[in-house]
Amino acid sequence: MDPKSHIRWRSWLRACTYTALLVAALAPLPARALDKYLVDTDRFPGWKGELPSSLGSVANEYVGFGALGEELWRGRVEQVSWEPRAFVFHNFLSDAECDHLMHKANSTLTPSTVVDSRTGGSMASTVRTSSGTWFSKGADDIIDAIEQRIALVTMIPAENGEGLQVLKYVNGQEYKAHTDYFHDSKNSDAVHGGNRLATMLMYLTTPEEGGETVFPYGLPKREGPEWSACARQGLAVKARRGDAIFFYGMKPDGSLDMKSTHASCPTLAGEKWSATKWMHVSEFTLGAGPGCGDKEPHCEEWAVNGECDANPGFMLTSCARACGKCKPPAVARRVSRKQGAA
Repeated sequence: MDPKSHIRWRSWLRACTYTALLVAALAPLPARALDKYLVDTDRFPGWKGELPSSLGSVANEYVGFGALGEELWRGRVEQVSWEPRAFVFHNFLSDAECDHLMHKANSTLTPSTVVDSRTGGSMASTVRTSSGTWFSKGADDIIDAIEQRIALVTMIPAENGEGLQVLKYVNGQEYKAHTDYFHDSKNSDAVHGGNRLATMLMYLTTPEEGGETVFPYGLPKREGPEWSACARQGLAVKARRGDAIFFYGMKPDGSLDMKSTHASCPTLAGEKWSATKWMHVSEFTLGAGPGCGDKEPHCEEWAVNGECDANPGFMLTSCARACGKCKPPAVARRVSRKQGAA
């Protein structure tokens, strides 16, 4: 084989990663999009020196997910970065779905916490100043439909996902640079599905100013007055109602991707609401841990705030009763009602 042809073939293979699968394999595309990618599907790619056209242009085509003629979602998928691997699903949620999540969450919002990287527990921090709440998986028909849609378009089973978290940012509130994968051994325990693999972040409102999602290590850095000072520190995505950004916290080889570090820029005007689905390497479970009881004085408070789903490694060993893993599960029923309040 001509060495140059070998190089061209390897280049073609490298191009055929997530976006190519999304656009060319999973869903029926308009003929013009396929024509951009391969002039002749019967021809061995690269044999005349041709290479696929830019994946960026192909990724902006409308993509359908589901059986032909019975698609569960169709929309524009935009590849915004390879490092980290990040994709925007435009108009992923309807206005009605956005309104439903905000209305359901509004009465149960509490100050947000962060995970203590040493203990795996929760703590308040100036790093994260939003307010939020949690919904259990399949909390109602609308949430279940959203979760099934996420599983379909990301190709990650619904069983691997945590409950849905809804956040609200106002008056300069932010979430400073962080990773979604865990740094402690408790929360990334294989018993509970391993570490977080990927994130689907859905925007429920469009802030008047600020509120972008920024990846400080991502390129190219944003420029121009339409971006906040925070967003110009890296690769950023605007928070637009109905859009969703999907990104991986792990590389294809299973190693953690530091370039997935991201931040929610300060919301400078208006309100920013978002809904987050974190997905693990394998099935995310809340199986009973060793012992049955509450070892910490704030277990019930943490459980009501959704920490049983957010930090299972810590909560199931320290707050088994509050998480409803002891019999009779009276606390679990009480927590469930609070989390599911409209």
